[in-house]
Amino acid sequence: MLIFATSDKGGTGRSVTSSNILYRSALQGSDVCYLDFDFGSPTSGAIFNIPAALHGTTQGGLHSYLHGIVADPQRLEIWQESDRSSLRSRPPGAGRLVLLPGDSGGGEFPITKEMIDRCARLFLHLEEEFDLLLVDLSAGRSYATEMVLAATASEALRNIRTRWLVFHRWTRQHVLAAAGLVYGERGILHTGVSHGHDRDELANALRFVRTAVVNPDSPELEGLRPAQVAWLRDVDRDLSELASSRKVGRTLLLGSIPLDPVLQWREQLISDNDVWSRRIANRETLEQFDSLAKKIVDDAAWETL
Repeated sequence: MLIFATSDKGGTGRSVTSSNILYRSALQGSDVCYLDFDFGSPTSGAIFNIPAALHGTTQGGLHSYLHGIVADPQRLEIWQESDRSSLRSRPPGAGRLVLLPGDSGGGEFPITKEMIDRCARLFLHLEEEFDLLLVDLSAGRSYATEMVLAATASEALRNIRTRWLVFHRWTRQHVLAAAGLVYGERGILHTGVSHGHDRDELANALRFVRTAVVNPDSPELEGLRPAQVAWLRDVDRDLSELASSRKVGRTLLLGSIPLDPVLQWREQLISDNDVWSRRIANRETLEQFDSLAKKIVDDAAWETL
């Protein structure tokens, strides 16, 4: 299965959230692969704590592959390459966890038919090897998004299941931006149809994930004044109404990630040890990652939304 992670704006937490979802999928036993298609800022190596790829690789990454410079992009086995103690060895029962990084110093680039064909071949080859591929796309109406829409519309990939996760923060600006990215002119649906996708099928394969969500009733907000809590509840209600009116509401919501200091200040994978032993991350955040890791591959979870 192919999962595409996108957002209209930077700063949504798309990359760190999707990395954590894939990490939980590996811990649940799936063989998974993360492809860094955030071509302007390929920093996924920092999230996985891989020193040689903190800001992309110099050993023939995805940029080099798509431009035809190398026959195959570099692969990094995270259980072996990470310098973080909790990631240094593969836990019993866990699946493979592999990163395909972008190139250091790489940037966005216009796409060609040859690049689209290489992209399709890469997806087809990896889909045979892994249970789940997660492709982290550049923010907005990017060349990366157009490339994967064109590739997945090709005859070779038509029978491969694809799903889209659109990440946005729980703010007015981000709700409007997420709706525009999906439904607006030159958005995902418009661009997908132009490349041969069926609009309804593409729309049904798309869900939203909210990030950095503040719960007005959270015990962590006990220090706020009553007037501040009341204001937060009013804002939350207004945002829910806005999201519903823009087709970004609960019926298309796959998950909601709470505001967590570890994600805000470190942007790292949250391990069980971070929650239960070190107590630096919140249990609710870990539970949401676990839940999303299951939902992204659960047909029933998508059908009942």
